[in-house]
Amino acid sequence: MSFIEVATLFGGIALFLYGMSAMGDGLKGLAGNKMETYLWELSSSPWRAFLLGILVTAVIQSSSATSVMAVSFVNAGRADTMIPM
Repeated sequence: MSFIEVATLFGGIALFLYGMSAMGDGLKGLAGNKMETYLWELSSSPWRAFLLGILVTAVIQSSSATSVMAVSFVNAGRADTMIPM
């Protein structure tokens, strides 16, 4: 692999991660507490949370984006109370 190929690979990964981060931040800013309430209600049991994850992944057609958004919600302190134990 040449330097250009490696740089292109890392550049593509960086753009992908930036896009996922921007989408997660925008989604949090747009919906805010209302989304937290909806997610809390929709994920009240493990099966419902599983189905919600499948639905979100199907709608945005990216499991990576779903994972990045879930991690960003947890890091923002919103989702840590949403996970029922």
